[in-house]
Amino acid sequence: MEYVTLNNGVNMPILGYGVYQVTSEECERCVLDAIEVGYRSIDTAQAYNNEECVGNAIVKCGIPRDELFITSKVWITNSGYENAKKSIETSLEKLQTNYVDLMLIHQPFGDYYGSYRAMESLYKEGKIRAIGVSNFYPDRFIDIANFCEIVPAVNQVETHVFQQQTEAKKYMKKYNTQIESWGPFAEGKNDMFNNPVLIEVSKKYNKTVAQTILRFLTQSGVVVIPKSTHKDRMIENFNIFDFSLSSEDMQKIGALDTAQSLFFSHHDATTVEWFMSRVK
Repeated sequence: MEYVTLNNGVNMPILGYGVYQVTSEECERCVLDAIEVGYRSIDTAQAYNNEECVGNAIVKCGIPRDELFITSKVWITNSGYENAKKSIETSLEKLQTNYVDLMLIHQPFGDYYGSYRAMESLYKEGKIRAIGVSNFYPDRFIDIANFCEIVPAVNQVETHVFQQQTEAKKYMKKYNTQIESWGPFAEGKNDMFNNPVLIEVSKKYNKTVAQTILRFLTQSGVVVIPKSTHKDRMIENFNIFDFSLSSEDMQKIGALDTAQSLFFSHHDATTVEWFMSRVK
């Protein structure tokens, strides 16, 4: 496993296992499978409705808590200082742990300034080892980075070969904030797994397209949290540290970047209204 060192000195695995859209019926089994494969970083969120299942797996897996890296996120409905603080305490109860390794603000909506102050407070109490944000575009990221006491350690954003976040990474680097990818496979959009460039490069290294994508991202310094409910895919995604892409191949894949989201834009009014409808 390779690690990145966050701006407060905490080490974070560059490869983790994400449980977005993993049902509560499957989640505990999937997390246990992932940990058995070798994953030590697990990414969940209040909005995923599976923190309890992750907690059950943490207790049952037999791995010491300090060898695991657990991430969760504060949802919009829990924004604001008091609400966020209470919701994080609830997350700790569901996860059956007295601390999380990383807590993020899930979306840049609602009173996220209050939420961030709550995370700063719990960070000082030792209940959170690192704090950060998710889905914060450069404008909002720069804003919160300048009006907080503790600069975000992580910004988790849509990042894949078609949206490499080149511009956003410049600002994260400036503030020493680690970029983390959600959707490293873009849910297969743009026919990703049949892309001729990715197929050509993967064959060269006798690897799958999925492995090549993850290696490209991690080799670019991006933390990834691929999800799969199939253990064989978990194993495949985990086996990316026995090869390195040449600079030429990194450039070939880098050229696939369109700098456009394949999902949504937080600058789009319709998208923002959709998020607000989730709150009501």
